[in-house]
Amino acid sequence: MLHFELVTPERLVRSEDVYMVTVPGAEGDFGVLEGHAPLMSTVRDGALSIVRSQGATPETVAVRGGFAEVSDRGLTVLAEQVD
Repeated sequence: MLHFELVTPERLVRSEDVYMVTVPGAEGDFGVLEGHAPLMSTVRDGALSIVRSQGATPETVAVRGGFAEVSDRGLTVLAEQVD
C-alpha cells in the first residue's frame, strides 16, 4: 500500500494507506503506486483521484495549486486549497 497525505496550510486533510493516487501535475496527470521513484512536482488546479484498493472505484478530491512529493515514505500533496 502507498502511504498518502493531503495537507493544506491550515490542516492535515488526509493520512491513509491507499492503492494509487493520480495527481494533476503541472506537466500532466501522473499516477503514483507503492514503490514509485522519488519525484517532486507542482500541482495545477484539478482533481486528485484516490483508489483505496485495487479495482475500487476512484474517489476525487478537488485541489488548487501546491506541490506533490513522492519519497520512500509515500506521497505527500501540499495543496494551497482543498474544496
